Parts: sequence; C-alpha cells; structure tokens
Amino acid sequence: MDGGAVGVRYDAHAAQERWAAFWESDRTFAPLDDGSKERRYVLDMFPYPSGDLHMGHAEAFAMGDVWARYLKLRGYDVMHPIGWDSFGLPAENAAIKRNAHPAEWTYANIETQANSFKRYGLSLDWSRRLHTSDPEYYHWTQWLFLRFRERGLAYRKASWVNWCPNDQTVLANEQVINGECERCGAAVTKRQLTQWFFKVTEYADRLLDDMEQLEAGWPERVLTMQRNWIGRSTGAHVDFAIDGRDEPVTVFTTRPDTLYGATYFVVAPEADLAAEIVTDDQREEFEAYRAKTQQATEIERQATDRPKTGVFLGRYAINPVNGERMPIWAADYVLADYGTGAVMAVPAHDQRDLDFARAFDLPVRKVVDTGEDDPVETGIATTGDGRYVNSDVLNDLSDKESGVAAIIERLEAAGTGKAAITYRLRDWLLSRQRFWGAPIPIIHCATCGEVPVPDDQLPVELPYLTGTDLNPKGTSPLAAASEWVNVSCPTCGGPATRDTDTMDTFVDSSWYFFRYCSPGFKEGPFDPEDVRRWMPVAQYVGGVEHAILHLLYMRFFTKALYDMGMLDFTEPMRRLLNQGQVINEGKSMSKSLGNGVDLGEQIENFGVDAVRLTMIFAGPPEDDIDWADLSPSGSVKFLQRAYRLAADVTSEPGVDPAGGDATLRSTSHRTLADITQCIETQRFNVAVAKIMELVNATRKVIDTGAGPADPAVREAAEFVAITLSLVSPYVAEEMWEQLGHQPSVAATTWPEVDQSLLTIESVTCVIQIKGKIRGRLEVSPTIGEDELRNLALAEESVQRALDGREIAKIIVRAPKLVSIVPA
Repeated sequence: MDGGAVGVRYDAHAAQERWAAFWESDRTFAPLDDGSKERRYVLDMFPYPSGDLHMGHAEAFAMGDVWARYLKLRGYDVMHPIGWDSFGLPAENAAIKRNAHPAEWTYANIETQANSFKRYGLSLDWSRRLHTSDPEYYHWTQWLFLRFRERGLAYRKASWVNWCPNDQTVLANEQVINGECERCGAAVTKRQLTQWFFKVTEYADRLLDDMEQLEAGWPERVLTMQRNWIGRSTGAHVDFAIDGRDEPVTVFTTRPDTLYGATYFVVAPEADLAAEIVTDDQREEFEAYRAKTQQATEIERQATDRPKTGVFLGRYAINPVNGERMPIWAADYVLADYGTGAVMAVPAHDQRDLDFARAFDLPVRKVVDTGEDDPVETGIATTGDGRYVNSDVLNDLSDKESGVAAIIERLEAAGTGKAAITYRLRDWLLSRQRFWGAPIPIIHCATCGEVPVPDDQLPVELPYLTGTDLNPKGTSPLAAASEWVNVSCPTCGGPATRDTDTMDTFVDSSWYFFRYCSPGFKEGPFDPEDVRRWMPVAQYVGGVEHAILHLLYMRFFTKALYDMGMLDFTEPMRRLLNQGQVINEGKSMSKSLGNGVDLGEQIENFGVDAVRLTMIFAGPPEDDIDWADLSPSGSVKFLQRAYRLAADVTSEPGVDPAGGDATLRSTSHRTLADITQCIETQRFNVAVAKIMELVNATRKVIDTGAGPADPAVREAAEFVAITLSLVSPYVAEEMWEQLGHQPSVAATTWPEVDQSLLTIESVTCVIQIKGKIRGRLEVSPTIGEDELRNLALAEESVQRALDGREIAKIIVRAPKLVSIVPA
C-alpha cells in the first residue's frame, strides 16, 4: 500500500461542482483573439441532440479536449467552440409521437446535453454556441443556397431518386448504405421526382487532387474512402446509333479496346431511354418488368449471385467499330444513375454480362486472350490483360495502353467517340420531404418560373406545425400549410407558391465551422476576416463513419466559397483524428441487445476524471474499446495516488529543483519529453501510461528518499498535475491548488524539458548463457557491439559459467543484451 498524507482523499464530485463553476465564471477557455498569441482552432464534430450524452460522446469529446488543453498550455490562443446540429428526422419523429413541435424535443435535449458537456469538464468556449435550427443560423444556410444557385451549383431536375419508405423522404446516394437508409435501416427504393441538387461533380477533380494538402494530417483510410467514392475513371465515350432514333446513345467504358467483344446493349429499366426506345410490341412486357424492378433495392440488383432477368426492347444498337447490330435489352443489373443508364455488354470479359448472355442465349466473343480457359466454354469471364484476338486492327497487340489508344484514335477519326474521364460521384440530392429543416428559399411562379426569395426577406422561417400535421405523406408536410405556401411572386407580384421541400441537414453541417468564427455576424454567414484569423482548423475530431457524407460535403462547400472570394484557403481542416467506437461485450451498445452503458451512471459512480481517464487509456484513439474490459475503479485508485503526491509536497512553490534527487529529475524530464511526443503523435493512451510511471517514480522517492521536502518531488508533482490536466482536469486543478498555485492549471504553461537531463549515463546490460542470466554490466548507452561482446566475454562470472567450453554463437543487442550459446 503506498504512503501519502494520512486521510487525504480526492472528492471527485465536489471538485467537479467547484471547478466547473470556476471555469464558467472565469471564462477560462474563452480565446483572447487579440493577436497576442498564435491562434489554434480545435473542433469537434457537430453533436446531434438526440437525448443525453452517451459513451460515444464521452470518448470523442475527451479526445478533442486533450488537444485543446494541450495547445492552450503550449501557449496558443485556442478556440474550442460548441453547437448543435439541431434539424433532422429524429426530432420530427419524436414530435409526431408526442403530438408536439420538433423544437420542444430539440431544445430540451440541447439543454440536457449542454449541462452534461459542462459537467464533463470540456474546455469549451460557450460564447460561440449555435444551433442550426435557429432562424439566425438557417438565414445564412438559405443565403448560401441562393449564392450557389447563382453560380449554377444548385439546380432542380426530375430524376430517379433514392426513396426511404419509412421516413417518407428522398436520400442522397451517400445516405444509402448497402441498399438501406443510413438513418433508419429501411430498404431503399427508387422514385422519379423533381428535386434540388448541389453540383458536387463540378469539383470532382479538385476534391481528389487537393487531397495532397491533407496527406500529412488526415488518416489514410479516410482519404482512400473519399477517393473510391469519387471514383475517377479514364476511358472513352462511345456513340452507338439506335434503330429508329435520330440521336445516338453515348456510353462510357473504361475498356474501349474490348468493343469488338460487345455483342448486346443493356439499358436500365427505369432510365428514360428504355421507355423511349421500347417498341409497341414489347411495351406491355417492359412496363411490367420495370414495375417489378422498382421493388428491388440497388444492393439486390447489383448482387453477383442473383439470377439475371431482362426484357428485349425490340431495338438494335450499331457497334461503331464493326457495324454489327446488337440487340438492346432492359436489365435490372444496370442502374439509371450510371452514366446514361446504358452499357455495352462484353460478356466474355465481364461476369454479369456473361451470366446474362448465357441466361438469354446471346453471343459471347472472346477478344482478349489472357491465357485462361475460354469463357464461352467455362462460363467464367476473364478480366485480365493479354493478347488481342477477334479484334481486327488490334489483333496480336498485347499492350492494353496501346490497344485503348488505338481504338480511341479510330473512334475520334470516325466521329463516334472520344477519350473521357468519368466519376462514380453523383451530384448531391439535397431536397427532403420533411418539415424540420431549413426551407428551400425558392418561390414558384407560373409566369416567372423559379424565383429566389430576395435576400432582405430571409430567413424564410418555418410555419408552426405540430403532431399529426407532421405525419409523412410522401410530400412535405409544408405543402399543407396553405397560408405559408401561398405568396406573391417577388418578380411580377402574381400568385405563387413556396418550395415545400427542406434541405438535407448535411447542408447545415457543411459550413458551421465558419460560423463559429463570428457567430453574431449580421452581414453574412461569417466575417471573412474572422475566418482568416482562425482557419483552417488545426485539429478536427470525429468518427470515421462521416468520411463520405460530412467530410466530403464540407470540403465541397469550402472550395465553392473559395471560388466566391469569401475564403483564401481550399481545405478547411489541417488535421483529422478519428476516434473508434465504444462497444460493450463485443457488440455495439443498444437497448434491444440490453448491453447499453449509461454515461451519467458511470460518472455518478466513478467521477468524470475516472471515466475520461478510462476512455483515453483504453487504447489508441482510432481503435474500438470494449467497456466490459475496462476498469473505471482502477482509474479512481490511480487518481487518488496522483492527488496524494500533491498533498505530500512540503517545499515552497518556485523552489529551485536543481538540488533535488538527480535520478527523479532525470526520470521526470525524460517522461515529460515522452508525454509531449505522444500527444503530438496522438498516442494519448501511451501518454497516460507515462504519467502513471511518473507518479510511481515520484512516490518511491517520497517514501524512500529525501521525502516531501525534496524540490525534485515538487517538480515531478507539478509535471503530473499539468500533464494529467489534459485527461482528468478536475483532479489536476485540485493538485495544482494543493501545490500552492493560483487557479487554474489551464492558465499555466507546458513545462520545458531540460535536455541535459535526458542523457542516460549508463544502462544495465544482461548477459545470458543458454537463456540463463549469468552476469550484468553497467555500460554506456552508445556502446558498440564489438566492445560489448568483449566486455561480456571478459566478465568473471561468464568465464566461470563457460568453464572453458567453446562458443557456438554470440548474439549482441547493444546496449542491453548479450546472449551466449556454448558449443
């Protein structure tokens, strides 16, 4: 049992109440923003107010707080704001269930979370607090929409869209995960609607190329996920003439060199092209097939093991390289939002095409000899490179690059195609048929068409709807609010109607970090000068699940605002830290599984400091942690040990530590150097382990050395208080006060490492013979292998153990090990 001041004990709950109140009244974490210090912006991903904080919040916000507190101690002026992403479906569904207004549920939850955030000891600047559902905020969301529309980046069109039958609203492609709604899990279907889009595709190349700016600070897996989602592909656009149609159909292919192997043509059943070209004789069968197709999810349609189905449309396409007439089929394994919704089928070299060809007895022609068995005989498509066969001008070539170039040259000469680049990325569908979101600021006039709401009439505020008025109807609940919908046209004064869709909540969260820089600004969404001072964000913290949705959209917004002259940078976040998931008993926490862990209960039982310490010490930030494997009670014991160090110190503040225990001073400064490096490289768990080591080393000196009066003990205890404040701020404040300092420990500075104390004069080298320790040497840490080998062999105890035997092998691991194997 370790020593320490008798009866001294850290009271976690009293400390929490005391220091939370002090930080608030002192405005400890409000940035100066006066130019006296270099600025740093630390940002946590926007919380959504769906009840109180949970274990995921506890981990993510603790990680962000480590960074914010560390940068403040390093002498930076730190901005660490908080706000809520407060529009969205959960609030609306809760309002329907409770026969209430979504704002009641939303703002009640915000206050609950705000109190929990304050209790959790986060170094937040509350003066910048914002909520996206405040008219003062969505005023500027609407203003940005209109500016995007002026630049051609916001447009409206009829399109086949993803439809969630449960939430009764459309979804962007990014919100469909494995064919299901990312929010509620319902199987997503397709509907044709006229919707609003943001033209993200215009920025596809810049979104890809500008990742070079992020490679030093963003996780590689996030960059890879974005690259794959954008999906830049090089190939060719090929024009196919269609019987009975004046205009050719253009198809994109990454393998124009396989055109000689194209034997049929496929159109997505829901594509306008299919309905246009189907012959009257085939129309009834086609319409029935299309209706059946719409009942399947995209993931089902794309499954490789699904039996292939389709309908011949009664038309033929002309292959531009050989003039062959290819039958045109509608088949559900092709999707309407891929290019023109049509593909050329090369069954010998694409397995889905081959499966379809075999199901409907269509020709299969091998045009690339890869050395594998013929697909015509095996039913297995070959997809590699090889020698061209059955390909006219390409025959006997074996270089893919040359084959592609030759075909593109031929297509361009004939006017039937050209080199092209396409993207998997699609424009961002932002219309939502729900109430609780920012209204789209457009008025529809029979005479003037789409008319933007004048800036001086913004914001277009939501009408007051509650309960059953919010029930999803397949169209927005706003459509029934006739007094709100029916207005005069701003241009001609005639009767007109408001757009009744609201914006995707990801629009709100694509620019909130700019608003934090000047939350009260009334002349625009932000003051460009404020943003220039604080941004780009130095450190962003949040979950990897937002790698596509939020992170891609915010990058798009930043580039658009740069082009509008409102910013002088093109990437908003310099560094990104992804925290893992907090699970329990090997599974994600959920009420249905009965494995949920209540954060408030954990805090009540163990205290905030212990919960934060447990979270951070559990493993690297990006790893999942299983709460069932952790021990908050162990964290409580450690915090008590750390607190008693400060209580034991009897030397005065400011005493010169130079005369103190030399070994402890060396340990303290080496540990401080290690902790600093761990924080800089985001190995927070290792930093905690180092703090624990320093506590143990200091306690040993107190109990066995010069004792509490040793100035080296004071220095070590102060190092513990300062470094521990990143993780467990309440106990650190108590320690700092016990050590005789004015509050707050957050107002001090990170200690300087004395480089002269980092030098280790000697290390212990172990000498083994056949795995048994036979001697030890005190040697220089820089000793060479040859010198260490000779010293080990000359050691008297080694000589006795060898007793004249020859040596078969010596393994030297300077400076700590010599292993001898006798013959």
